[in-house]
Amino acid sequence: MSIIKKTLFLSLIILIIPLSKTYAQDLKKIGKFKDWDVMVISEASGKVCFAQSTPVLQAPKKNKREARLFVTFRPAEKISNEISTTSGYEFNKNNSVLASSGNNKFKFDIKQQGFAWMTSNKKENIMVKVMKKGSRIMVTGYNEKGSQTIDHYSLLGFTKAYGAAKKACS
Repeated sequence: MSIIKKTLFLSLIILIIPLSKTYAQDLKKIGKFKDWDVMVISEASGKVCFAQSTPVLQAPKKNKREARLFVTFRPAEKISNEISTTSGYEFNKNNSVLASSGNNKFKFDIKQQGFAWMTSNKKENIMVKVMKKGSRIMVTGYNEKGSQTIDHYSLLGFTKAYGAAKKACS
């Protein structure tokens, strides 16, 4: 899937959830597992299922942002464990977007239109395993001015949410 298509999809999700009743028929929330939600959307290319969470803590605190962390399944495209994030702003091109949990660090390779993705399915699979065992994961990013933000995501409910998203698209 092209980066532009991924970006449009994720942008649509973020806009649909709070705003639109019309599109909400295509986007269905199929479960809430502690701090994680599971959603399914029907696209022309097929069903897309994902687990998502919002930060339980953001730094700096004074700057509230629409941040999210996703794990997505796209069976029609043979894509699973696609990890992506948005911190609610356009990422700085000169700094890395990193996720960390315990001693594990994961770099997001692609940054475009306010979203970041990994290019290695192997790294994504490892990150999913870490998320299943962990209690928290932090995503560090830098806005266009170079200011750092850190979004803390709870992993409570992640394993069940992940399983439900995977099952919904199997």
